[in-house]
This record gives sequence, C-alpha cells and structure tokens, in this order.
Amino acid sequence: MSAVAIQLLILALLLLAVPAIVGSLCIHAGEWGGKLIFQWISGHFLLWAGFQVICVPMVLRQCSVTGLTQLYSGYMAVLTILAAALAVRRWKKGQGCWPWKGWRKKKLGEGALLWAVFGAVLLFQLAQAVGMVFEDGDDAYYVSVASIAESSDAMYQVHPYGGGGTQLDNRHALAPFSIWIAFLARLSGMRTVVVAQVMLPVVLIAMAYGIYYLFSLSLFPEQGGQRALFMIFTELLVLFGNYSVYTSETFLIGRLRQGKAMLGSIVVPFLLLLLLELLKKLHRGERIPALLYLLLGAAAVTGCLCSTVGTLLICMAIGLCGVLGAFCYKRPGILPPLMACCIPCGVYALLYIVLK
Repeated sequence: MSAVAIQLLILALLLLAVPAIVGSLCIHAGEWGGKLIFQWISGHFLLWAGFQVICVPMVLRQCSVTGLTQLYSGYMAVLTILAAALAVRRWKKGQGCWPWKGWRKKKLGEGALLWAVFGAVLLFQLAQAVGMVFEDGDDAYYVSVASIAESSDAMYQVHPYGGGGTQLDNRHALAPFSIWIAFLARLSGMRTVVVAQVMLPVVLIAMAYGIYYLFSLSLFPEQGGQRALFMIFTELLVLFGNYSVYTSETFLIGRLRQGKAMLGSIVVPFLLLLLLELLKKLHRGERIPALLYLLLGAAAVTGCLCSTVGTLLICMAIGLCGVLGAFCYKRPGILPPLMACCIPCGVYALLYIVLK
C-alpha cells in the first residue's frame, strides 16, 4: 500500500470512523439520536471539546505538539473504547439498532430524483471547493500556524510571518483550531497545507449539509420529497452566495479551514439545532435528557476552540433560549444546567482578559 493511501486511511479513521463510533454515546440525546449522520457530527463535537480542554493548558505551558498528540490520542482512544463497549452492551441486552434503521424500502423511491439532484450538486460543490481552492489572506496566519506547529513541534512560539521567535499570541492561543489541523497532519503524515485546503473542506462541507439535513427532519418530518427540495434550495443559496467575501456562503465553501468560518458554518447551526430540540421537548412537556445538555456544553467549548468570539455568541444563544424557554413553558429548572453549559465560555473569556 502506498504512503498516500495509508495517509488517506488514517484521515478517514480520524475524521469519519472514530467520530461515528464516539457519537454513539449520544443516541438518546434527541429524536434524531439514532441516525448515523447525527452520531458522526455529535462525535466530532465531543472530540473537539476534548481537544480544546487539553490543548489550551498545553499551549500556555509551551508544551510540544508531540506531547499534545500523545495525550489527545489517548483521549480519543478512551472515548472510542467506551462507546464501543456501551454499544456491545446494548446489543447484548437487545437494545441495539442500526443507525440507518429509518430507511425503509417503501420510502426509497420517495423523492429519489430530487435526492439524486442534491447528491450531484453536492459532489459538484465538493469538487469545486478542492479544485478551485484559493489562498485567502487569513491563510497567511492560520495555515502557517498549523504548518509551523507541525514542523517545529512548538505551538504559537514561532512567528508565522517572519519565522522568528515571538511572544504568545493569547487571542489565537485560546482558540487553537489551527493546532487541531496540525494534529491531523502529524498523525496522518500528510502535509499540513494539503490537510487544511484539500481534505478538511470535503469533510466539513459534508458535515454542514448533514446539519441542514437534520434541520429538514424537524421541518418536514413525514415528507421525504420536501426535505430533498429544502436541501437543494440550500445548495442553490450556497452556490450563488459569493456576492461578497464576507458572506456565510463564501466562508462555507472557501474558508472552512479557518476557525471563524467553522464557527459560523458548523458550530452555530449545530447549536441552534440542539436548542430547537430543547424547545420542542419543553413544548411537549418532556424531560430533557442529560445527553442533550452534554452536547450543548460540547458545542459551547467547540465554539471557544474555533474563535474567541464564540465565547460571547454561544453564551448569548444559550442564555436567550434558556430564558425564553423557562418563561414561556414555566420550566425554570432548565436554567441551572444551561448556565453550567456556559461556564467553559466564561472561563475562557476570563482567561483572555487575565492574559491580555
């Protein structure tokens, strides 16, 4: 097997297989908890949250990328083994189910042509994202930080422009999304630029559409054809949204290797999806599962991983939803756990102020 094939296999395990297994821990978090796409996305958020918690202290202590890789790999292994063990336990108790159980033969033809159109447009977008990749001005910093960290084995200790030593950049060090890219490159052996500009867009764009698909399940619970139309119109908005370099569509297609694009295109939509599920359960008078709060906390920490702005945006969204839910449905009991979900954001915001 060639070196490139081995590198692709390792990245597939890190970005596809491992998150899907870890996400099985959250199958009871919501109505779509048993779906493979939700397990894959939620698994990524659990892993990203762990990376943020592990990486920031190591950056502040000026540890090496090698040490971070070893420690975070152990975290991934523990979660993977735990998720696999719980899955086997569910199967032995007769509680196991296939994550694609909702696909029935009688529904395969329902909107099949529309879903084929969606798949074709998605493949076109993925091909364009890779084939027409461009170097955004911010890549001179973010991709350089990842490349230097992987090659020098030091995090935020080398200036990304001049190459000399530099003081710790607190604002970026508290949101080390670029170091996660360096981790992927270090573990797979692939060049950091290739990981950032070729491999990640394919995975993260597909993840963004996976979140939109989960939204469509809530908007159109019974009509498969309407869900397909919703996804196609979403693709059209993205295709023709590049009327400015600052639009969310431009960030989605061309800049997902940057933390702030990741925050707006994936973290915030997933957070809104979880909050929508929270409000639906409040409306029905149902008990809020602890796993839903866990995912909200993971989304909050992931927002901090992507950008320091995420500390404010995430707290605002969770706080506003919590106050409205407690007031409208007379469920003040949801406020303490939602406040607990925001604690990591407060800690990183306070740490930013202290270090500044």
